[in-house]
Amino acid sequence: MSDIDKFLDLHKQLEPYKKILAQAADVILDEHVSKYPIFVVHQQELSMGLPLIEAGNILKWSVNASTLEEFVTKEIIFSDKAPDFISTYKNPEVHLCLFVLSELGAQFIFIPRT
Repeated sequence: MSDIDKFLDLHKQLEPYKKILAQAADVILDEHVSKYPIFVVHQQELSMGLPLIEAGNILKWSVNASTLEEFVTKEIIFSDKAPDFISTYKNPEVHLCLFVLSELGAQFIFIPRT
């Protein structure tokens, strides 16, 4: 399976999560927690963000809700690189920002809410 096929498969697997992630993004934005919600999508133990979805028999991925501020605090994004990240960050009312930890490595992807 090529990397593109793996990415498309991952995108398909994440489809059932969109509604929950959109609702969580709205809470993060509406409560002024952050202007930059990030959802960490993973299949291993992770101590980052707040657990939102737990992988199980049906869903293969766990998801934790986080923010740019936490990524900077934990130095996943260095503070001097935060402006670069912000400039590429898509409108959170239209797109969901995912930080995916998979066999393809760790990468940020943006998927449309609908």
